[in-house]
Amino acid sequence: MWGRRRGAVCASEHASADDMNPLQRQRLIERHRDSLNLHGYAPDALFWQSRGLQKVLFRVLADIGVSAGDSLLDVGCGFADLHSWLRGHDLTVDYTGIDLSPEILATGARMNPGLNLLCGEVFDFVWPPRSFDWVVLSGTLNWNLHDNGDYARRVITRMFELCRQGVAFNMLDARKFSVAQLDDMQAYDADKIVAFCATLTPDCRCRTDYLPDDFTIYMRRA
Repeated sequence: MWGRRRGAVCASEHASADDMNPLQRQRLIERHRDSLNLHGYAPDALFWQSRGLQKVLFRVLADIGVSAGDSLLDVGCGFADLHSWLRGHDLTVDYTGIDLSPEILATGARMNPGLNLLCGEVFDFVWPPRSFDWVVLSGTLNWNLHDNGDYARRVITRMFELCRQGVAFNMLDARKFSVAQLDDMQAYDADKIVAFCATLTPDCRCRTDYLPDDFTIYMRRA
């Protein structure tokens, strides 16, 4: 159903110690299956509040410097709505999307025939370093895995390994939420995330100028 980029190997063939806990992974797959059955093709199926919110986040991700003709890996791509947004803004890129949910991806594939959509997490594929100009992620790290952010840091590290130009990702801002408000979601200390990213590259920037409860990190090759 989904094409495989040359050189990619699926997790069933090549497991990694960095992978998500299998039980948590299955829980997320089932959660998104249930949400899709309930909402169909809609932002609600991906636990977004609105299409407008998605577009704000897409704009901020693209502002890192994505240009027409670049290659881009979208981690946790959902329905591949970012690809549609980029194309609508005259940013035709060599797009690869990956997502854990086969049902969500199947819907995205029907809406985007021929688009390179792969089922799995970022550790499921053996791509050489610097395989993509840009690697982006929107919302995927906001699920609470009860691991003090260890998985998120592994994902960020892997994304930066795979980029030629840079990485852009967003997270919920811990300063704006109480524990009760978050429920099964995870918010992060922006300063701590920036400090971690600075161990990978000195060229880091944190944006907080677009939504009151979210931040985006830009990481560029020095």
